[in-house]
Amino acid sequence: MATLVGKKFPDLNVDAMNEMAETFKVNVLDEAIKNKKKVILFWYPKDFTFVCPTELHAFQAALPEFDKRNTIVIGASCDTPEVHFAWLNTPKDHGGIQGVTYPILGDSNRNLSSRLGILDITNETYDEETGAIQVEGDNVTYRATYLIDEEGTVFHESVNDMPLGRNVKEFLRLIDAYSHVQENGEVCPANWEEGKDAMQADSKGVASYLASH
Repeated sequence: MATLVGKKFPDLNVDAMNEMAETFKVNVLDEAIKNKKKVILFWYPKDFTFVCPTELHAFQAALPEFDKRNTIVIGASCDTPEVHFAWLNTPKDHGGIQGVTYPILGDSNRNLSSRLGILDITNETYDEETGAIQVEGDNVTYRATYLIDEEGTVFHESVNDMPLGRNVKEFLRLIDAYSHVQENGEVCPANWEEGKDAMQADSKGVASYLASH
């Protein structure tokens, strides 16, 4: 799979659901450009599972922090919007995501997830008689995350295996770092956090930084 970093996010419309039972179309590229906001799009394998609700609630809890950073949060899986709505109406103490307010994409035809190359497809075989492609695997997505800037360009992507939940704070840190680069023209060294020293992207800059750290 080729990286999307430095490229525009795919221009595709996908069905989505929100907590108000509204089904609507979302184009992630358009969301960034028309709103002049950054976007974090995170994919999870499946509704009504185990690690997934912990992540959706973690992103919900961090919404005020993403708002401060002019960033839209969008979740996504290959479930239908109707299944999303059922999960949105299931209480947290029953394994549900009641209280989640950001939109969740329902990529049930797998157009976008296939384009991104994040589906768990362990094997594909071609049937010469029927011309059909047989797919082995769960046909759900890995835990993929995309950070997209105000121009619709991807500046971070990562993919976790299904048992591994994400650290939401790391995405906030990455957004802070990218914003610092945009605003100041400096680069951010390892373990950089808001308020710490960055450096000029030249030999003097790195020498000065290393000498003082």
